[in-house]
Amino acid sequence: MAFNAIGLFGRYQDTAIKATLTQIRSHLEARGNVVFLGDTTHQEIEGLRISDTGRSIEETIDLGIVVGGDGTMLHVANALAQVNLPVVGINMGRLGFLTDIPAENFGEHLDQLLDGHYLIEERTMLQAKCFEDSKLVSERLALNDVTLSKGATGKMIEIDMRVDGEPVGPSRGDGVIVATPTGSTAYALSAGGPILEPTLPAIVLTPISPHSLGQRPIVLGNDSTISLGLVGSPDERANIFIDGLDFAEIHYNSRLEISKAHTCAKLIHIEGHNHYQALRSKLGWG
Repeated sequence: MAFNAIGLFGRYQDTAIKATLTQIRSHLEARGNVVFLGDTTHQEIEGLRISDTGRSIEETIDLGIVVGGDGTMLHVANALAQVNLPVVGINMGRLGFLTDIPAENFGEHLDQLLDGHYLIEERTMLQAKCFEDSKLVSERLALNDVTLSKGATGKMIEIDMRVDGEPVGPSRGDGVIVATPTGSTAYALSAGGPILEPTLPAIVLTPISPHSLGQRPIVLGNDSTISLGLVGSPDERANIFIDGLDFAEIHYNSRLEISKAHTCAKLIHIEGHNHYQALRSKLGWG
């Protein structure tokens, strides 16, 4: 698959990456690629933008390159997944599980990619739907995770958890994280969840600070449907976060339904990329 037109997505509204982004754009244009700036790139960074073309994103670019951290990567990968476009990340952040090309030697890696030496991983995404009185009121895709959290309150919440309609039992604590294998190294990991191989057909259900020591993360098949609702008084409230961003507030008469999305994210890795080497490097193993 040849990539001719490329979208460069800078770290969200950050002018500090201007020099690096300009170097990457010059490198790509020297190879003969047409380069457009994506919607996350700060307006002070000059260049032709995807929005300037008057065409849809899938009609404009063949590949998205994110110059930033995993937060920007999540936003862009989500958007491009919906139009079946692949994305690769150049790490300007910290851990960078998703943006695995180091900024200091991006040229070598981009040359490999554009010369055809790459692999595309299809990553499971989640579809989150929020219902009020059985009526669908909002929905969104997630690449990392969907979190039902107590939010800013200082007290525990109790969540009724069901898998494929079967009660799992109430969870009392700070909330619940429903994560993809990609998201297993994000918030779910800090809450004590397992690390899943990125292409595993699974979903992990992880309680956050559960009151009962008997509650543990559960790994489910990715054909499962998870339903979460609040237990308690009618004035109970909690917040839903999608990939770390505030999505909606859930009430006593609401339910959150999470299942595998019909689309997947296409993440590009340079040939030779090794998941376990990445874990050793990012998590300081050995």
